[in-house]
Amino acid sequence: MSAARTKRESVRPRISGFARRLLHAWISLGLPCSDAQIVLATSGGADSVALLLAIDELIGAGKFSLMLTVAHLDHGLRTISRDDALWVGNLANRLGHNFVKRRTDVKKRAVTGGDNLEQAARTARYEFLMKTAKETHSQLVVTAHTLDDQAETILMRLLRGSAAEGLCGIESIRAIAPKSDIRLARPMLSWARRHDTENYCRSRGSEFRVDEMNQDEKYSRVRVRKQLLPLMSSFNNKIVEALSRTATLLREDATALREEATKLLRLASAPTSSKRLNNPNRLNVDVLAAAPPAVRRRALREWISQGRGDRKRLEMVHLLAVDRLIEGKKGGRIAELPNGGRVLRRQGWLELSTSLNGKKG
Repeated sequence: MSAARTKRESVRPRISGFARRLLHAWISLGLPCSDAQIVLATSGGADSVALLLAIDELIGAGKFSLMLTVAHLDHGLRTISRDDALWVGNLANRLGHNFVKRRTDVKKRAVTGGDNLEQAARTARYEFLMKTAKETHSQLVVTAHTLDDQAETILMRLLRGSAAEGLCGIESIRAIAPKSDIRLARPMLSWARRHDTENYCRSRGSEFRVDEMNQDEKYSRVRVRKQLLPLMSSFNNKIVEALSRTATLLREDATALREEATKLLRLASAPTSSKRLNNPNRLNVDVLAAAPPAVRRRALREWISQGRGDRKRLEMVHLLAVDRLIEGKKGGRIAELPNGGRVLRRQGWLELSTSLNGKKG
């Protein structure tokens, strides 16, 4: 090896193990490493700070050539939330990245929208991130979800009685909204634990914010984190990783079932005669009844979601109620849906109404 080459390699920035694992996951997801605008959701907690620092490390090492916008949403739930926003802004400025912040009243949104705080906060957060992506001409939004977030989500959904599709957990990459070209990616989801992010922040000499609400056991997610997962760890000390593997396997199964459900929807919504027009709010009972229950329920979930525009508060109990309408020959029966919607069986068809007055569509 020449002396010149040895000298060049000696001054090349050394990449930390954490940043190297992030780079591997980033490439595996097919995310851009250069010539791209990226929005990074940053709360100030250890996970998002670690992701910000690792991306910045990879930019400094020449592995990434990205334009980064650090985006912070103040949920207005804590007295010191304005301090969090200021802290994140100072960190972004110190690292030399663009910073965008916004404040919203999540409690008010929860009351007016009929959601719990977690649902309202999630909706507000992704609306903000999508708006920021559009304003900065970014095609990618990145969040700092970890293996711990995945495990908690799976257990929360299991406790609610979710179907296999719900137990798939959080996706590593997806469209941020239906029909959107903006992608949402979670490059730490498959490998990083919460203690990894905290240790990495400390190794970089960086503090991080601590949200006291993450210690408040009146919230079900916190009880899952602080009570249920430690108990499960006493049976399997790799329970977080095991739950993630289960989610991956279920996602593969769900993908195959979803494809079959899409085919079933096309068949069930097709007109039975040349005089009848195709109506996406009507499904043929006989066609549905001939399908396997697992495929049928997925088709019903997708049908209702498309008609309502979202899956908000739609749970297995609602799908089972709609599924029971298919039994027998009797019409005139109704299954109630959340937020005032309903499904009516009439003359061999299921009809979907999504407004409070029962009006179709």
